Amino acid sequence: MQKPVVVIVGRPNVGKSTLFNRLAERRMAIVDDIPGTTRDRLITEVEWTGVIFDIIDTGGLDPTQVGPGKNQEPLSIGSHQFIEQIRTQAEMAIREADAILFTVDGQSGVTPADREITNSLRKAQQMRDGEPFPPILLVVNKCESDQVRQNAVQFYELGFNSMHIVSAIHGSGTGDMLDELVQLLPEGGEEEEDTSVKIAIVGKPNVGKSSLLNKILGEDRVIVSSIPGTTRDSIDTRLVYNEVPITIIDTAGIRKRGSIDPGVEKFSVLRAMKTIERSDVALLVVDAYEGIKSQDTHIAGYILDEWKSVVVIINKWDLIEKDTHTMAEFTEFVRYELNFMDYVPILFTSALSGKRVDKILSLALQVQKERLVRLPTSQVNRIVQHAQDKHPSPSKAGKHLKIYYGSQVRNDPPIFLLHVNDPKLAHFTYLRYLENQIREQVPFTGTPIRIILRGR
Repeated sequence: MQKPVVVIVGRPNVGKSTLFNRLAERRMAIVDDIPGTTRDRLITEVEWTGVIFDIIDTGGLDPTQVGPGKNQEPLSIGSHQFIEQIRTQAEMAIREADAILFTVDGQSGVTPADREITNSLRKAQQMRDGEPFPPILLVVNKCESDQVRQNAVQFYELGFNSMHIVSAIHGSGTGDMLDELVQLLPEGGEEEEDTSVKIAIVGKPNVGKSSLLNKILGEDRVIVSSIPGTTRDSIDTRLVYNEVPITIIDTAGIRKRGSIDPGVEKFSVLRAMKTIERSDVALLVVDAYEGIKSQDTHIAGYILDEWKSVVVIINKWDLIEKDTHTMAEFTEFVRYELNFMDYVPILFTSALSGKRVDKILSLALQVQKERLVRLPTSQVNRIVQHAQDKHPSPSKAGKHLKIYYGSQVRNDPPIFLLHVNDPKLAHFTYLRYLENQIREQVPFTGTPIRIILRGR
């Protein structure tokens, strides 16, 4: 049964992301004192008294501010350009909701923006597909002191029957709020193991990662902008493709370490790195017009450090003047720059025109399928024996590496254990040769292979 969905809405800087992190019991949303930090929707699973539901964090919704030039409280740098898109994202989340946590700032008191959002929610409180619009819980946040808690009674003027006075940063009051919330949710929420294939879209800023995701999904699921650094959080999107459940994760652009600004951007990059850790397949997106830069190779190295599978996506291919040899020449260039990943497939796409975007998911799933392959021990030993017969290992101090026995001890990623006379006799070039011999039998496309040596 599908899990209920709870959406957190409110004007900027009322502590929605802090509340989200409190309910998620881990720091997922980026929290900053500057209004407008959260732009896209964030989703995570929450359990309370045995009830499982998804909770969605949204960007600040301020109907009193419709665009740049308004004399409102300052948004984070560049955020005024996203006000309409933030509102659209929040409204999309509300349409998916089974309950809404309307969050306000107890320290600021009732503001015109709070009243406008209240009116908007009341207008939307109508029959939807034969069902009443989801219930709304008013959450008065930032109530750390007794005085603020006493002054919170002023929010009754908004006319909500249910009001909870909480401090998301300390956790006080959130338990009672969750008790009432789970009583209002529809039945369901059975906990299910997440068996979806997790595909992370990674790359440096402004290579078109979010545009690719939107083109794959066929909807504006995430905000797209030509301004580098628009995506700050890692955004999970779930879908089913060819009967296979998939979670696609769009990430913040990973800049060079010396170019990372403190605060929000730093957390964004750290979160992107953690996204690589929990992914199965990483889509490394490269700007075709710029070519492979040092930061692209750094990110590829991060992926390899985590032993993740990779598909290299050359995006913005529509910007390149082409002839019959251009793609082959560019492929050779990519192979040279990413020589430590010569096993990865390369796909040339254009998020703008949609060229070959429809091939991305099928290629990623093929890579994941080969990542899970496990060879029988007999086949491994035949490959190893044939490799030694064809090309014995070079000698070291008059001794040769001898491989007595081999097996694949795990997959995801594939790890091969070889029993040898002395691991110190193995040169990395011979291990690369053995890897290539394995790939001749089973390509393990896009997936790194680990070879572990154990002495007698």
